[in-house]
Amino acid sequence: MKIAVIAANGRAGKLITDEAVKRKHEVTAIVRHDNQTKASHVLQKDLYDLSAKDLAEFDIVVDAFGVWDPAKMDLHDSSLLHLADCLSGTNVKLFVVGGAGSLYVDSDHKKQLKDTADFPKEAKPVAEGMGKALDHLKERGDVQWVYVSPAASFIADGAKTDSYTITDNEYTENQAGESKISYQDYASGFVDAIEADKYNQVQISIYQDD
Repeated sequence: MKIAVIAANGRAGKLITDEAVKRKHEVTAIVRHDNQTKASHVLQKDLYDLSAKDLAEFDIVVDAFGVWDPAKMDLHDSSLLHLADCLSGTNVKLFVVGGAGSLYVDSDHKKQLKDTADFPKEAKPVAEGMGKALDHLKERGDVQWVYVSPAASFIADGAKTDSYTITDNEYTENQAGESKISYQDYASGFVDAIEADKYNQVQISIYQDD
């Protein structure tokens, strides 16, 4: 597939880019600065400057953009809105590196992880910002999208185990009672989801089996 990865130099973006390259996809890193990935194709451009024309040639556009400054939480929503507008009415599918806070903790889908008593206070602004962006994305019937949440514990320096499961938008724990995933396993599962070519206009999640 022809895959573009926005914010490819970021921690998750780089791992997804390199995993897709390893699997022989034609990958373009979209970055603001010098390319730090294994992608041989590069588009140096700010996310907000991207146009429908820039993205029209791809099968998949990966949005790995993220922001953690509490004063800039609105960028989650505005950046995703911009990308959705660029891809509106096309067959290009948008895969979003999402958050765990929006996973449902009940079968009725009334309560999300970010609204539970034990959810870390320091993570709440990001979860709220990303949750708002997802809510607006769900309203877009004109865009093909897949929102990929990690497990509750997203481990930056965790090992690659290749022992993970792709599931739906409900919070899930493994047999040890843990909800965790390393960045490396998340990247592998993310590309698995792209290759499966069966998800559309849904939120999915990836967790480590053991």
